[in-house]
Amino acid sequence: MSTSASKNDDQEIDLSQISKKISGVFDQLATSIFKGILFLKKNILTFLVLFTVGVGLGFLLDSTNKSYNHQIIVSPNFSSTDYLYSKINLINSKIRQNDTLFLKSIGIETPKDISSISVSPINDIYNFVNDKSNTVNNAQNSQNFELLKLLSEDGDINKVIKDSLTSKNFSQHRINISTQGFVTKKNTLDPIMTYLNNNAFYTDYKKTYLSNTRAKIKADSIVIAQIDVLLKDFSSNADGQKNDKLVYYNENTQLNDIIKTKTDLVAEIGYLRTQMIGLNKVILDKSSVINIRNTKGLDNKMKLVLPILLIFGFIGWKIFIAFYRKQEALNK
Repeated sequence: MSTSASKNDDQEIDLSQISKKISGVFDQLATSIFKGILFLKKNILTFLVLFTVGVGLGFLLDSTNKSYNHQIIVSPNFSSTDYLYSKINLINSKIRQNDTLFLKSIGIETPKDISSISVSPINDIYNFVNDKSNTVNNAQNSQNFELLKLLSEDGDINKVIKDSLTSKNFSQHRINISTQGFVTKKNTLDPIMTYLNNNAFYTDYKKTYLSNTRAKIKADSIVIAQIDVLLKDFSSNADGQKNDKLVYYNENTQLNDIIKTKTDLVAEIGYLRTQMIGLNKVILDKSSVINIRNTKGLDNKMKLVLPILLIFGFIGWKIFIAFYRKQEALNK
């Protein structure tokens, strides 16, 4: 019995100590909160001054340090994707080296305003495996799909799509340009596009490609005209009458194949003519957007950041002073 009573007394003592400790913690918390309120009350004017100064300086910095982004959507023709990436990397290296002579030589009027330039693929995997505009070359679409399947068998499909070997085969890419201050399309974007299209090899390649395409369209048109004559003769002779000047048709004539051939040729001519619209440049600029205010990071946010930094810096300084005085008093 005495042992059991002793255990109960010990448990009551432990609970009492725990209760006192919890109460002590709450008392310390309440004291800290009260001290904090007194500190704010004592330094309210200082906080208001620091906040006002911080907002004012922030607006001043945001107004003087303006960063803008610009984008050009391009489509490399004649297998010139690697050429595009190498040229953009060259321009970016010249920017980092502050080589204003080179940048001015390619036509950029204010090279010191350009912070960086880069190029990235536009993820268009669905058109990559199923280019509906190319109804003629369905074999190429099938090859793209099979290639993608093969590459993704041993890895994550998302990693395969983002991999440079895959993404560089996308039809469209985005050139990103960052500048300090406004630019115009004429003084910055157009010179860059002119420089990208100024290549002797790809210029000759373009001329030959367009010449071959026009020849293909002309040849297809001749075949379509011949098929039309054939179909017209067949229609006029459909009643079964024979004429030694007309082609003789019997039950084995593959009329459906002739009609299908004409349909395929018409589709091919339409596709080639559509393609020629975008083949007037090696690197075709499809659209551009300029002077987009950069809001990433601390850009255009200093009016909010500076007041917080000044206030917390003041609080940190006060805490340090209090700590130093306390330690100094203990040492004495």
